[in-house]
Order: sequence, then C-alpha cells, then structure tokens
Amino acid sequence: MTSVDQTVPKLRESGRRPAGPGRMRTFSSYVNGAALDSEDWVYVIDADALLDDAFASLTLKRKLERGLLEPVGLPPSVVAKIAKADRKTVELALEAAASAAPLWAAFPLETRLEQLGRLIHAGIVDRAEDIVDVLVQEGHPLALARWQVSGMLDCFGPQSLGFYRAQMLQEFRERDRQLSVRRLPDGVVCLNPPQNAPLSSSLLGVTSLMAGNALVVRAPRSAPLGAMFILHEIVVPALDEVGAPPGTLNVVCGDPAPMLSAWLDSPYVNDIMYFGSSENGLPFEERCVAAGKKPILELAGNDTVVVWKDADLELAAEALTESFYGSGQLCMIPNQVVVHPDVAEDLIKHVVRAVGHVRPGHAWEEDVLLTPVLRNEKFFACLRDAVEKGAEIACGGHAMQLDETRDPAGIFLEPTVVVVRGIDGAREIQAVRSETFFPLLPVVIADPEPDDVLLDRFVDYVNSNAYGLRNSVWAQDSSVVDAFVSRINKGGLLKVNDSHIGFLPFLPTHGGTGLTGGVFGEANYPILRTSHLQGLSVSLGSRPREAVFGAWQARQSRNR
Repeated sequence: MTSVDQTVPKLRESGRRPAGPGRMRTFSSYVNGAALDSEDWVYVIDADALLDDAFASLTLKRKLERGLLEPVGLPPSVVAKIAKADRKTVELALEAAASAAPLWAAFPLETRLEQLGRLIHAGIVDRAEDIVDVLVQEGHPLALARWQVSGMLDCFGPQSLGFYRAQMLQEFRERDRQLSVRRLPDGVVCLNPPQNAPLSSSLLGVTSLMAGNALVVRAPRSAPLGAMFILHEIVVPALDEVGAPPGTLNVVCGDPAPMLSAWLDSPYVNDIMYFGSSENGLPFEERCVAAGKKPILELAGNDTVVVWKDADLELAAEALTESFYGSGQLCMIPNQVVVHPDVAEDLIKHVVRAVGHVRPGHAWEEDVLLTPVLRNEKFFACLRDAVEKGAEIACGGHAMQLDETRDPAGIFLEPTVVVVRGIDGAREIQAVRSETFFPLLPVVIADPEPDDVLLDRFVDYVNSNAYGLRNSVWAQDSSVVDAFVSRINKGGLLKVNDSHIGFLPFLPTHGGTGLTGGVFGEANYPILRTSHLQGLSVSLGSRPREAVFGAWQARQSRNR
C-alpha cells in the first residue's frame, strides 16, 4: 500500500473559497441511536477539485475506496469519508426501526410534529452556512445551495407546521360524543433520496417522522455527504432533545440495488419512498406492491410553462431561465414552453437575452448557475433529434469550457433554446416529449387560431403531458387565469405569474401524477403520504341502541 503523495498529483487549490471547517468530515452509519463503523468507506471529493482535475480526483477516490492508498496525509480536496454499510448493518437498521416505531408513534402529536419541527427549523437556521458549504462541496452552485436552504426553512417553518397539524388531526363534538378524524403512522418508512439532491430530499423525508413513523435513510453512495450531514448534525440532535427512542432514525450508506432489495424482502418495512427516474421507478412500484409495501414515488418531471398573449414577457423570460439552473439537472425546473403566437417572437428575444446571465463557473462563485455535465452525448443526440424534426436553435447548442469558450471537449453546456412551430406533432420531438435533464428548453409556438380555441388547446396540451410534477402559467386576463386554474388538473403544483421553482410555505416542494408519481401520485407531503386516515368516536355516555336507531327518530322529529 502506498501513500497519497506517491501516486496522485497534488490538486490545485488556487482561487478557492475558504474550505469551511478546515477538516475532513467523517460519518459512520447511525443505527439504533449509535454510530457503527465499517471496514469499507466512501470518500467524498470536493466538486471544485473535480472541476480543476477530474482525472486526478477520481483516481484518488478510486484508490482510497479500493484500499490501494493509506488514508493519511490526504489533500484538502478530500472533504469527507462515509462508512459503507454491509448487509448486517442494513438489517440491524430495519430491526431497530421496527422496535422504535410503536414507541415513537405513542408520543403526543405536539411533540412529534410541533416540537420536533421547531427544533429542526432552529437547527437549519443555526447551521445554514454549514449546510450551504456542504452543498457547494457536493457541486451545487452557491445560489442554488441558498435556494435549497430557503426551501428547507419553509418546509419546517411555523406556517407549514400549522398546516401539517391541521391535516393530521381534526376534532369535533357531536351531542355526547367526541369525534376525531386523524392520521396514523404507517410504521417503518425507508427513504431512497436521489443523487442530484440528497440533502434536501432526505430532510423532506424527515417529515414522515412527524407522522410517528420510524425512518431508515439510504445515503446514496455516489453523493452521501449531504444526507449524512443534515441527518447526523441537525435531525439526530433534535430527536434526542425530544426524547425519541433509539431506532427512530437510522442512516446508512450503500449501493441502491442490494439495499432496495433488502427493504422489499424485510417483514419490518411498510413504506418505501423512492426518488429516481421514471424508467426505474415505475417497475420498482410494481415490486413494492407485489411485496406488500406502499410505494411513494418521486420521479421525473417534464414541466410545462404556458405564456399567454398578455403575459409580462420580461418576467416570464426571467422565470424561464430557471430551466438552465444546475444545467437542467433538477427535476422541478421548466422543461418546455407553449406560447401564444402573438407574442412568441418577442418572448424568444427576451429569453435569449436573459440566458446571457446564466453562466458556468466554480460552485462557490456568487453568480454561477451552470454545473458540469460530464457526459454530454445524450444532450447532442437530443438536440440533433429536434433539429432533424424541424426545430430551430435560437441560442446555445455547444459544449464549452469554464471561461465559456466553445470546445467540443468542454464539460459545460451552453443554455440552449430550440423553437418548435405548432402544437400538433410537438411531442414527436424527444426534448418536448421526455424529461431531458440538460440545459435545453423547447419553446412551442402555437399556430394562429381564435383565442377561445387556443385556450382549449393549451389546457389540453398541459393535461395530456405524461408527467405531472408542476406547471405554471403567465397571463394577466383574470378570465384566462381562472380558466387555466380551474381546468389544469395534472401536476402536484400550479403556479401563476411566479417563479416556477421558488419555494412557498404550505405548498408541496415536489410530487405529482403520471410518470412523476406513478399510480399513487399526488403532491408529495411525506407526513401525509406515510400515514393513513382513521375515524375515532369517544362516547361520553350514549346508549348503543340509541346510537343505532336514534338518528332516524331525531331526523323525523326535526322534519315534523
């Protein structure tokens, strides 16, 4: 075994921001209230080092994980090491969750929901800069890291907590009975967050704890740091403070296939929350149902933005640039636009102008929004498909280097807008029909028709989308807005004249129908989706016979 310095060139550190706490973070598996180490570890390389020298960084990571290098004297580019859980640890986590679930469910709703939620919110506030630092180390641009933190604060803010409580318990008094409609926890929930947003998705899944469930989280092996950090540093202390039993939360890192199979095979698991592609998620839903598990899917998005003829085009274009944030590798961004023909050309000019402010760079830079796309062949295949089917490139279409110089070998992609003329046949183009996960935005220009006909066409177009994550509308005429609001029934979220991706209290961050959420798709409030309704009546002295027959007699008396 050799040392790091003997085998891997030192990685350039010039131009970097301060490296947070200045030490490598270490996270073990967290099972039954205790840390469990492992013989195998996953090493996390700062995304900035990957940008500087991807080959050297990946070589270092690979050799460390294979045991070919002593993990001593590591460069600052190695920001974390995470224990990789073996099969025994995974099984212990499930057993611990099963033991904790009934104990935790017996805690008062005020403790589980309001007190825990307030503590998590306070933890996010106190550690906001640390959370941002971890997100940037994972490669999230600074602006988008702050956006994620703002979403977390809304999710656990007082307004949202009040909404959750109102949904979890409603109480009534009917003569001499106390009636309740309440939601009860399903039991053991397992969470598989996505590798593109593991930190925020793990924290979203934590709301299932507030329903009274025990939770097992798989930190993705390809990006484990964010999930491990937020759960170990924010959620575990909050659970300890409210006295939650050991096993209420368990966190392990590992490969997806064997862990998902272990969850499906386990008699302890009730629900599985799965983030991933539609291609993988829908077959997994079938496996869940066959195994008797509740599948809670958060899959792909292919969101539509409608721009009507009276829209504020400057603001609409500003919102449409969100399509390129994170190089399009976010599920909840605008993926396609359908625009009224009267303003189509003006909208395209506004969008192309606004795109000029979306640039690549190091994740820690203030105004960077593009991230590297290490494998871009699918982008160019998708773009070629669009052009061959009649689409026109309004801007972009090339790979580029960090300084925005066009270069076929560049690891960034230019924000690309393609123009598709006509709604009919638009979905024959792959970039319109499917989620692309690239900085590629199709603008579909409707053919000229009377406005009442176009309104119907636009509504039908949005509702016929196979995906159902979220949609947004830009229009000023109140009757037009009302028509869209009352008739668009696809998607977990609909926004009007607003940021497409901006977070808001009360409203869901994710969730939807179709290829986004599977057969059971809806707005994704994990506290609700991992619980079930129960009606409750507590009599204060009624007679059973009167309960059976008295209602008819009382009704007859009132009708006389």
